[in-house]
Amino acid sequence: MADFPAARDFYERLFGRAPDMLPKDGEAAWQLSGPGWVYVVEDRERAGRGLLTILVDDLDAHVAGLADRGVAAGEIERTPGVVARTVVADPEGNTIQFGQPLGG
Repeated sequence: MADFPAARDFYERLFGRAPDMLPKDGEAAWQLSGPGWVYVVEDRERAGRGLLTILVDDLDAHVAGLADRGVAAGEIERTPGVVARTVVADPEGNTIQFGQPLGG
């Protein structure tokens, strides 16, 4: 991230809460599941080139929650019996893809 304060604000809205850990200046981490963490770090040289995929149980509800927190998601694309997915971009242009596996 080139602008860490803006990134932290975005990710707090994305996840609906403050970070679980602030290891040092310019770093924040959110624990999403037992071993699953998202770690955001200030790194001006690599800003905007990240890709993250997070699977959720109910994509429609998740997208509605994002909208309530001021985070815009793209259109939900559905591959019947396989997956539903949408994409969110953070302020630096990193891509966060949310997906929901669909039973076949």
